[in-house]
Amino acid sequence: MNSFIGWIGGKNYLKKEITKRFPKEFSKYVEVFGGAGWVLFYKDEHAKTEIYNDFNSELVNLFKCIKYHRPEVQRELSFVLNSRQLFDEYKHNFNEGMTDIQRAARFFMLIKLSYGSNMSSYGIKKRNIIAMLDNMEKVEKRLSKVIIENKDFEKLIKQYDSKETLFYLDPPYMGTEKYYHVGFSLEDHIRLCDMLKQIEGKFILSYNNCEDIKELYQSFNIEEIERCHNLRNRYKDMDNVYKELLIMNY
Repeated sequence: MNSFIGWIGGKNYLKKEITKRFPKEFSKYVEVFGGAGWVLFYKDEHAKTEIYNDFNSELVNLFKCIKYHRPEVQRELSFVLNSRQLFDEYKHNFNEGMTDIQRAARFFMLIKLSYGSNMSSYGIKKRNIIAMLDNMEKVEKRLSKVIIENKDFEKLIKQYDSKETLFYLDPPYMGTEKYYHVGFSLEDHIRLCDMLKQIEGKFILSYNNCEDIKELYQSFNIEEIERCHNLRNRYKDMDNVYKELLIMNY
């Protein structure tokens, strides 16, 4: 199945390439920078134990509310309209005295109604809100056995590392950190690499095709892959393909 939301850096176009490189045996699967969870949702189950994590607390609240309170989230959204006025109201009055369910509903609509899921500018695009809500029951079922965390990547990796663990990591890409809603610095890129050098488990890491990243991870298996550019149909002078890296310790 597909993810129920878009997200900056989402892996819809690479989920198949990523999962076919997974090792044959692992009993614990951890998405360290979960985002929209495109890789998680791609299979009905990756392992007996699955962990979704993101440092964005509002994103985690949305996942938790759909897992535990899906009917209430749907009810909150049942009378929502696709309009610029409503989008602006949600954007400017997002977290004032609201319940977790109300916050989740508004966060969901900000993602759905914004341009490129950036939550800052209205997308001016037709959206079938009823169809979006119908899919939530499937999302609830998929998340029913998934552990949802809201931790810094270093604490999360230390907590779940073992010889039977597979970590999938999709951090903010080098040079694009400003587009994400949580901070990620050069020191964080280095801290992540240092952390991955110490683990017992296996990891697969997706990054942009950047020389600094290649140098940082030179001791690991690095594979260059190409994918179709999401915006190739919108901009005539844009390249048709976009190069990325998959980095593995196996």
